[in-house]
Amino acid sequence: MSVKEMDPAQKLVLKSNKCEPEHFKNSSHKDRVFEVLQSSRNQDDNFCDIKLLTDDGTIVFGHKSILASATPYFKAMFSSFAESNKDLVIIRKLDSTILQLLIDYIYTGEIMITQEIVQVVLPAADLFQLDYVKQVCIDFLQKQLDPSNCLSIKAFADLHNCIELLSSCEAHIKKQFLKVVEHDEFLSLSSGKVIKLISCNDINVPFEEKVFECVIKWVKHEFKLRRWFLPNLMEHVRLPLISKEYLLEKVVDEPLLKNNSICKNYVFEALRFSLIKLTNTSSIPQTIWSKPRLQQQVILVLGWSDFEKKNITNWYEPATNLMHIAPKMIKSRDKASLCVVKDQFVFAISGYKSHLLPKDNFMLDISSSSCWVRRIGTLVSRINFGIGVLDNCIYAIGGNDIKRNSLNSVEVFNLFTEQWKMVSSMSNERCKFSVGILNNLIYIGGLNLKSVECYDPSLDKWNPVAEMSNRRYNHGVGVLDGIMYAIGGTNGTSLKSVEAYSPTAGVWSSIADMNLYRENPGVVAYDGLLYVFGGSSNLLNIFDISSSVEIYNPRTNSWLVKTISISHRIYGAVVVNRPPYLQTN
Repeated sequence: MSVKEMDPAQKLVLKSNKCEPEHFKNSSHKDRVFEVLQSSRNQDDNFCDIKLLTDDGTIVFGHKSILASATPYFKAMFSSFAESNKDLVIIRKLDSTILQLLIDYIYTGEIMITQEIVQVVLPAADLFQLDYVKQVCIDFLQKQLDPSNCLSIKAFADLHNCIELLSSCEAHIKKQFLKVVEHDEFLSLSSGKVIKLISCNDINVPFEEKVFECVIKWVKHEFKLRRWFLPNLMEHVRLPLISKEYLLEKVVDEPLLKNNSICKNYVFEALRFSLIKLTNTSSIPQTIWSKPRLQQQVILVLGWSDFEKKNITNWYEPATNLMHIAPKMIKSRDKASLCVVKDQFVFAISGYKSHLLPKDNFMLDISSSSCWVRRIGTLVSRINFGIGVLDNCIYAIGGNDIKRNSLNSVEVFNLFTEQWKMVSSMSNERCKFSVGILNNLIYIGGLNLKSVECYDPSLDKWNPVAEMSNRRYNHGVGVLDGIMYAIGGTNGTSLKSVEAYSPTAGVWSSIADMNLYRENPGVVAYDGLLYVFGGSSNLLNIFDISSSVEIYNPRTNSWLVKTISISHRIYGAVVVNRPPYLQTN
């Protein structure tokens, strides 16, 4: 009966003019329907019109219309192929438990993935074109990646054409190379795969000695079968990058190399490179054999010895937590500001010496020289100033003059013209602060103010941004993954608190405190972590601040303290490409 056919007496008359048509949706309707369909999947149900038979004789029941609507695989099967007119289809080479799991997913939208079944579920989901299930398997495997299994997961991803997973595995292997080669999976690789790995220009290995050692270890694992591959493998070990001491102590006397004429030639060539490096670094042949691997980086740390009254420079290797001697400064300056341009040109700007503020600056080109050279000095004598690098230009900001007056002036040095020039001054006079570079803008803040200013070089203009939560000065600043961190410092008492600034949210928020109180630390971002070196404190600590580095992991919001072998105060740090002349044993 239609509305028109209804008895007038039965009609409900709505007199309100505000009664508009409304759309209603029962959010639980589809779930309830599929619950009924799922519970009905047994051989006694008259509505199940398809049976899937596995090799072990197990039958899985279903509805053609449901299966066809869930995946193109079943849609094609039930509409275009011979199975379209059958009520029994044989599914070959698939475990009945996995088939049941996937059919259950089609009806429920839920699936449980475990370590035991993921490598079977993924190819089955790929066969049935269940993209969501395949993706959750990929996500699951990515979370399981570690140095002990990444090589086998990579092989699995390659076999099943999982491009995203394959890429993640390759990145993990390169990043964790030192740990990967310690596990049995590495020893099980074919010679071709070992060559492919060690020939990569971007494996993260702190020094080439480790590549040499893993090759020898791989050959000795099955010596009789693998000794014939040694020359092909050694071709990809960059022996000229190995220290002369290591070459003479470990490589020259290695029996596997001494008994192979081709490998002996490689060793002689490496020794020749070492002699050239000692006499004239500019004449070193520029071949792939002598080129440092791209991701090899170290941290140059600058410190001051109160006992010797001089600067001390070191290379710090994060992978090994070791310090190595770096080129000495020509002139020592307490509180010289350190910065780096293009990961290659390190500058030590101004500083304090015998009650004077010399303007002269020094530069170290780590790619071609092991000596600091003098560069043109700043226009203004300053100390306790902030320094930042943006677009290959160095900005010297604020600080104190010779009379200890605070400054708001700013000057910039262009690396290509080698000239300093003044730019717009800050709105406030500031000293004893650090600089953050974020989204092509320069951020500064501190001293007796919570306020923070931001400089846009394209406009030559300073603007205020959100204030810090706490007043602090002599603090460190680090930028990591689009977030800026104000670290430690003092407000009259040394601080271990840290706050983070998000330019998107435009606010500062507190994060986990450091373990130690630190003023004037050296701060760098490296490999997804923040490294905070040394500094000083007016409070008593359990550990000696000067001989420690504290590492922040933003994923866990936690700090880790490591002891380093120094006895002086570190106050500056920069990440640089590993110098070709850096020799380590």
